[in-house]
Amino acid sequence: MCAPAHGRAGICGTIDGVTSATPGHQTPAAAAPAATAPATPARTGSRPRPRLIATDLDGTLLRDDKSVSARTVAALAAAEEAGIEVFFVTGRPARWMDVVSAHVHGHGLAICGNGAAVVDLHGGPGTHSFVKIRELERACALDVVRRLRAASPGTSFAVERTGGLHHEETYPPLHMEPGESVAPAEKLLAENTGDPAVAEQPVLKVLAFHPEVAPDDFLVTARAAIGDRAMVTRSSPSALLEISGPGISKASTLELCCAERGITPDQVVAFGDMPNDIEMLTWAGTSYAMGNAHPDVIAAASGRTVANNEDGVAVVIERILAERTDDDRTS
Repeated sequence: MCAPAHGRAGICGTIDGVTSATPGHQTPAAAAPAATAPATPARTGSRPRPRLIATDLDGTLLRDDKSVSARTVAALAAAEEAGIEVFFVTGRPARWMDVVSAHVHGHGLAICGNGAAVVDLHGGPGTHSFVKIRELERACALDVVRRLRAASPGTSFAVERTGGLHHEETYPPLHMEPGESVAPAEKLLAENTGDPAVAEQPVLKVLAFHPEVAPDDFLVTARAAIGDRAMVTRSSPSALLEISGPGISKASTLELCCAERGITPDQVVAFGDMPNDIEMLTWAGTSYAMGNAHPDVIAAASGRTVANNEDGVAVVIERILAERTDDDRTS
């Protein structure tokens, strides 16, 4: 079995709707409320004040055109002014974080690659640096490729390293830039890749694509074939799987960073829309599925907000801050 993931770098630095949420409650997909109008969630005197907001990007914080609305920018800034930290928690690699670099305010760090890295966004585009790396060991990655080739013939692979993407010839152009190199996955993961500089770069995740299998079916097949040897998830509408080291997820890295700050799960509010968000949404004390979320995400979250194109994250943040102001006035 592959060894558990471990941190390569140091401690995480300061990272930088409808609404119906009851911490700890799981809403079945069939019973999920319609996300068409704001609603006031149940309030209890025992619920701790939120200290941290953890939000996915694509399909969640970002609109479909990949922009961050003025309303959302203002809500994030207001949350930090109120003393609530904001974490961007995404499947994106570090080099795709320019989309939010202008909106980091005081936090400045993001959890990328589904938990495989914590990245410092200070300094702007092109200057992002890794604070923590939780790599997928090479032997583990090779085992994953072997098992998935056998379980689902026709699968093509790409390898995400800290320095860029490398892929097989049959892997489609799904991403924002061309691959750094093209070769069979076994060669891309070999100890001697032909480029010593590339060989030294940690592997963050393996990507697996199938041109014919339905996305959720591909996920089920891969999880059965790989078991606990690696973490398998998906965030794309296509049959594209994202495979990280065992135990590595958005939730596990978020938990590490929160523990370093003395923040408990019940002080975290999380947002997401796709299966790679599920662990984070179930770990957080309060969580919201977007109005456009996958059914499994709706089932996992404790509440629901409106869609990303309707600024669902901002709607919830505004309500949280309004409740805080009301509580301060009456205390």
